[in-house]
Amino acid sequence: MSTQKTKTGTISVHTENIFPLIKKSLYSNQEIFLRELVSNGVDACQKLAALASMGEVTGELGELQVTVHLDKDAKTIRISDNGLGLTEEEIEKYITQVAFSGATEFIEKYKDKSDLNQIIGAFGLGFYSAFMVADRVDLESLSYRDGAQAARWSCDGSTEYQIGSGTRTERGTDIILHVAEDASEYLDEWRLKEILRKYGKFLPIKVMFGDEHINATSPLWTRKPSELTDEDYQNFYNDLYPMAEKPLFWIHLNVDYPFNLTGILYFPKLKADFEPTKNKIQLYSRQVFITDSVEDVVPDYLRLLHGVLDSPDIPLNVSRSFLQTDGNVKKINSHISKKVADKLQDLAKNQEESFREKWDQLELFVKYGMISDEKFYERAAGFCLYKDCDGNLRNWDQTAEILEANHRNKDGQLVVLYTNQTEAHHMLIEGARKRGLTVLQLGNVIDPHFIGQLEGRLEKTTFKRIDSESLDKLVDKGESKGSLLNEEQEKQVVEWVGDWVRDRDFKVKAEAMSADDPPILITRPEFLRRMNEMAATGGSPFLGGPMKETVDMVVNAAHPLVQQLALTNDESSRTSLGQNLIDLALLSQGMLSGAPLAAFIERSLQSASKP
Repeated sequence: MSTQKTKTGTISVHTENIFPLIKKSLYSNQEIFLRELVSNGVDACQKLAALASMGEVTGELGELQVTVHLDKDAKTIRISDNGLGLTEEEIEKYITQVAFSGATEFIEKYKDKSDLNQIIGAFGLGFYSAFMVADRVDLESLSYRDGAQAARWSCDGSTEYQIGSGTRTERGTDIILHVAEDASEYLDEWRLKEILRKYGKFLPIKVMFGDEHINATSPLWTRKPSELTDEDYQNFYNDLYPMAEKPLFWIHLNVDYPFNLTGILYFPKLKADFEPTKNKIQLYSRQVFITDSVEDVVPDYLRLLHGVLDSPDIPLNVSRSFLQTDGNVKKINSHISKKVADKLQDLAKNQEESFREKWDQLELFVKYGMISDEKFYERAAGFCLYKDCDGNLRNWDQTAEILEANHRNKDGQLVVLYTNQTEAHHMLIEGARKRGLTVLQLGNVIDPHFIGQLEGRLEKTTFKRIDSESLDKLVDKGESKGSLLNEEQEKQVVEWVGDWVRDRDFKVKAEAMSADDPPILITRPEFLRRMNEMAATGGSPFLGGPMKETVDMVVNAAHPLVQQLALTNDESSRTSLGQNLIDLALLSQGMLSGAPLAAFIERSLQSASKP
């Protein structure tokens, strides 16, 4: 063993206080230290394998791996690898010069000899993340080079270090962290295992925690789709999200130009009234977990998907803690959106029945995308489906063709009738059917926004909920209806009804509708109601919160019972009939309860008991 004396030196940095910076500012999450140090070990193993493939390393490599060992009694964490190893000179060059990247120099040197995209290291700062949890770090290493001597380096977190001969007898490196008092949580076995599984679950080199194998070195996204079965994809999804239902389907991404991107995106089941959880897409860089906050890489609406993305071309900040936006990120964002739209388009065309069966789960996602992204709107316009109240599903062109029959009003506008409450609007829907009108079901949580998007894009088309006016007014063809009341009678009936509902904030008016329409109809004008629905799901145009809606009570001047009301001279009979007509209107809208409902039931029973 060498008797070379230990010498001291000063770490070369461009700031005099690098360690507080690393501890407090550089890394957003203290636990990242383990990811960085294990990644460095993986990096050393991959470098060695790359050199061996070029014939620059002789002899057997053995099984390359990284091992993490916890010694609670000694209060140390040891990260060991059997990779490239370092000489004393290399330690001084790469370890003592903060931010000098060994991987960068390595790739530059050998860039023309092999595909080295798998080299993880890229910043040169990862090693110093150790000082977030350790008050002293020791490094023992033996280089793969023939005749190399073991070397040892030690630093207590100041800018001074000691370096000299080491005791390691096998190729590779040990990093020993003497855990600080304020980082004692990392002396817990389960805590360390949790971090390893989070960041190293798919590292490309075998990772051991004691005797336990932590990672899968060839995750599904690194393999060819032709080698995989549906069961493989479903099992992988279950591994990622153990409590989730089976996905609807998936997309396997594999791009090598103009950027590198691999991954698998899954379509989860989404319900119309369900607020989906985002941050379910995991981002990796060369199989190292980075983040599940992928706002810039993936469009907002695509973050409803689940799965993994892996790209060495997504720029990260110096600590690999979060993303930095550049041209590649925008290209990747656009490419992912296109691939998703292509997949949906293919399913709609070639697996039409299956696509229609899945539509209830896909609807929210597709509509969200159409609202958010103009290009996605253009791609999705052909496969976005619209369901009518008879359960028919059609794309927009097919729907518009059906509506053209008699949904044009006197101004040439195509009026699209819809409901978001099929049960509450049953009577109105039936009335529309009798007139040959089609009513769409637009009850998804995102539909108020989606309707506005369609009105802005479709020429001479307007959407109206079926209870926003009388049916004749909704699709106003300019045809007048005959009133059974004269002007004075209409005025008198409106006055009576207004007095009977004075405790409610209704606007009462008379209108000649069809005799098939109810004697009294409650309507909610479209504009404010729809704006407030938008406010309830975000995106309200109103400052200061929702606006007060108008509720209209429309008296049908063409209905015989309203005529009877106008002609009845007995005040008690008139009041009883009028109150019953009002209560029926309220009841149809779910607006009758408590004492008024009890009174209505009592009057009805009394009326039924009369001979």
